[in-house]
Amino acid sequence: MFLDYKFIKSLLQNYYKTTFFILQSIFFLRLVRLLFTKVFVYLYLSSAAQFDTPPMKNNAIRLQMKKLRILVVDDEESLCEILKFNLERAGYDVVTKHSAESALALDLSTFDLMILDIMMGELSGFSLAKIIRERAETAATPIIFCSALDSEQDKIKGLDIGADDYISKPFSVAEVLARVRSVLRRSQHSVAPKKEDVVTYKSLEVNTMSKRCTISGEEIALTRKEFDILVLLLSSRGTILSREQIMQHAWSGEIVLDRTIDVNITRMRKKLGEYGNNIITRTGYGYGFEE
Repeated sequence: MFLDYKFIKSLLQNYYKTTFFILQSIFFLRLVRLLFTKVFVYLYLSSAAQFDTPPMKNNAIRLQMKKLRILVVDDEESLCEILKFNLERAGYDVVTKHSAESALALDLSTFDLMILDIMMGELSGFSLAKIIRERAETAATPIIFCSALDSEQDKIKGLDIGADDYISKPFSVAEVLARVRSVLRRSQHSVAPKKEDVVTYKSLEVNTMSKRCTISGEEIALTRKEFDILVLLLSSRGTILSREQIMQHAWSGEIVLDRTIDVNITRMRKKLGEYGNNIITRTGYGYGFEE
């Protein structure tokens, strides 16, 4: 079979030229995208300085008050910059990290709230939240998921892990600030139903001041919601509490699904071991702690 080498050579040259052109185009588009992102962040921050959330007027008060610390973990650097800028203008001390691994290198017990993305590198936001909830020193730290995953199943999974709120991307800065204030307000003003500092049942002990739960002296890592529900049930032994009563106590009147309450109680039962059997369900009525 006769081959026209000149023709083949011409085809190869055209192929290489076309490939090189495509690679150049891809590189150029990525460069343009990067520049556009930087320009967008600069313009946004510049305009926000004039029109967004105003800073606190009384700087003396700001200096006297201890700033609440917020950790933002998201692999989108531009998004971290926007959240950091606006949260700091609202009076918070903000630390940003771009991966779950780098966040775990910090002393997480020093933060009052964590805002986590979900789709990040090898360790996802879900995995990071599980680690945070398993550690006794951070088990009660509020968590807000902020993710482009906006399906009902994703939100349920996030809440099941122990998140206090879930924000879908894209979002407005005003919404994020409002939700941050709401979560922090609930975490700071969670009041026990009775005046006792320590509520006990046999070797199960719950300290409402230090927010610690122990069994035979060994600390049990409970989320803030689980802790609040357990205090309520222990302090109301022998009484069946409706979901509405539990919701009012643990969620401060916020509307949540019945499933959310059920999930928190199921998870708490597993953590309490043998004492999980003392938490009873009365179908159609609610939950109680039975001695």
